[in-house]
Amino acid sequence: MLFHIEQTHDPADCPYGSGGSRKLHDASAPGVDILGVYGAYTEHTIFLVVEATDIDALHALLAPGMHTCTTRITPVSERIMPPPAS
Repeated sequence: MLFHIEQTHDPADCPYGSGGSRKLHDASAPGVDILGVYGAYTEHTIFLVVEATDIDALHALLAPGMHTCTTRITPVSERIMPPPAS
């Protein structure tokens, strides 16, 4: 399943100059494929698009940022909603 992840952190916790935004997630977490990482760096916000097998895989991915980030996880899809039943 695909997920859009938004990680935000306070300026005081910014990893700029000390490992960068990629230290806020574990790209080697099993069960997760990272499809894209994007930043609105001056807003202290990182966006990830990932494919994950389950919530435990997402938790492993996001564990490094747990003490400094607030995270929103949204399931996303390229498929449209089916028409309502008649």
